[in-house]
Amino acid sequence: MLVVEHDPGVAELIRLYLTREGYRVRLLTDPAAAAGVARRLRPDAIVLDLTTGVHRDVAAAAGPAVIVSVVPPGMTAPSGHTVPRPFSPRVLLAVVGRALRRHQIAAPGDDVLRAGNVILDPVTRAVTVAGASKALTTVEFELLAFLMGHPGRVFGREQLLVAVWGTVESAGARTVDVHIAQLRAKLGTGSPLRTVRGVGYVADA
Repeated sequence: MLVVEHDPGVAELIRLYLTREGYRVRLLTDPAAAAGVARRLRPDAIVLDLTTGVHRDVAAAAGPAVIVSVVPPGMTAPSGHTVPRPFSPRVLLAVVGRALRRHQIAAPGDDVLRAGNVILDPVTRAVTVAGASKALTTVEFELLAFLMGHPGRVFGREQLLVAVWGTVESAGARTVDVHIAQLRAKLGTGSPLRTVRGVGYVADA
């Protein structure tokens, strides 16, 4: 993961959050060096601060890398994966994860996930329960993938809103409950999803 960010403090904060999720991160605060480093490293993804003015050079050098653009107020990003400034690092993390999954690039821990009879393949975006294929919506898939990717860890509704929807502003806590209920109905008795009363939800291993 290559992070091109002109503000050293913000760059370090991004590095901290990405590293905690298991990504290997290279920081650059010198935009002039970004294209050369991208060409040499061939990262899976680039978090690119558009105030640096090097988007086209980096995009040309990055090859198949996913570019997540950090966009200052009033600016339009050329990339489909954007995070408006000022931003929450958790929101950035969620957008990076979604961008990688949608481009079928394996992020850390994104190998085939298993929980009991449930198997989730993040590359083919296939989910099976006891060998039977299940049709999930995009949001249902990403919610299940997030929880199965952190087995045994309990997440509150706001945490899930940030991780899957990208923000707590775009949907209410009730949205999480509805999607969990839909997932349980589709997965049936093989569902690994469990409610922790007063806290949130967890996927049992």
